[in-house]
Amino acid sequence: MKRPVITALACLTCLGTLPLAAQEQAQADWNRSVLPVPMTEFSGHAALRTKDSTLDFPRQVMAPEGAPNILLIMPDDVGFAAPTAFGGPVPAEAYDRLAEDGLLFTQMHTTALCSPTRAALITGRNHHSNATGVIMEIGTGFPGYNSLTPKENGSIAEILKVNGYNTAWYGKNHNVPDWQSSQAGPFDLWPTGLGFEQFFGFIGGDTSQFTPAIFDGTKPVEPPNAEDYHLDEDMADRAINYIREQHALAPEKPFFVYYAPGTSHAPHHAPQEWIDRFKGQFDMGWDAMREEIHANMLEKGIIPPGTELTPRPDELRAWESLNDRQKELYARMMEVYAAALSHMDHQINRILDAIEETGEMDNTLVIYLMGDNGASAEGSPDGLLNEMTFFNNIAVPFEDTYARMDELGGPNTFGHFPSA
Repeated sequence: MKRPVITALACLTCLGTLPLAAQEQAQADWNRSVLPVPMTEFSGHAALRTKDSTLDFPRQVMAPEGAPNILLIMPDDVGFAAPTAFGGPVPAEAYDRLAEDGLLFTQMHTTALCSPTRAALITGRNHHSNATGVIMEIGTGFPGYNSLTPKENGSIAEILKVNGYNTAWYGKNHNVPDWQSSQAGPFDLWPTGLGFEQFFGFIGGDTSQFTPAIFDGTKPVEPPNAEDYHLDEDMADRAINYIREQHALAPEKPFFVYYAPGTSHAPHHAPQEWIDRFKGQFDMGWDAMREEIHANMLEKGIIPPGTELTPRPDELRAWESLNDRQKELYARMMEVYAAALSHMDHQINRILDAIEETGEMDNTLVIYLMGDNGASAEGSPDGLLNEMTFFNNIAVPFEDTYARMDELGGPNTFGHFPSA
């Protein structure tokens, strides 16, 4: 069974994983210490007539022998304890599947903000080195914060593309400077300007899953006017088609797919049948759930034996201090969140199935980072019917949200759960 050549991800200029003869041939053809890789020199012969000449086309750069496909997955705003693989309450079939067959990592550095973590991930550099110390919308003219990622930083996609990979990005970006996000451009800091041959997704911090503001490359596109449309399903369909197409046309050429759904960031949108699956599962409230997750983590070895549960911060209310209507609303909001996360992960599992169908699973390095940050506290104490009220400092009476509780998760809301 073939295994991924892990060093191909870390350093494609290093060819130490290849057989000696292949190394010598590759070094003779392509100088990978310079990017883009220079063309091979003309080794034919140019005479006065074509019939007397020896033609020699420059060879197209190919990935090193054994270089794996790479699927990099990063959803948005997922708490460490949300998925079942880490002892949480939300079933995530793709995540569980990879945790069982691969390696589970319990430590990761994030910057606790969308744009900085994402800029660091695709460049391999500190977020301040990427001039992305904050989210793009509040960038300032200070060094490390102006949101203009230096060109010399490069991206993983640029490195892989010029070394023979196909590259594609699906989902959330949030790395384009705010004033460069219109059709006036410039587009050099959009995904297609950073080494991604294809991009399908959204540029800002979030979007509706039912009527998203999406781009194909740099062009805005209208989603289908269909009742059952959902962006996560559309993105997965496109990623699956891309992987199948690449495999059919050039099976020897590896792909790099960056898949970054925005679902678990507000708005929490999910099909109604998925929301119904979680009915009643969070009625015990956040305090009892914390204790349950803590016990699960200890049992699974996610946290060391004897690790004590941290106290709930005083700023967050005790579940038992709430009235029945508050408990009903907040439990419903968590049902919607769980449905959105689980539905999103189901689409990722479809992508894994598609890779398996091509016979490339054993030659694919899958990296699934469950969240660019921890869970978001933007929902405030009572949760939100519309996230935009939080950003615009608009108070919404509890009764208004409660009256529309059954709409949460659907196209007429832009909701978020309470911070506790």
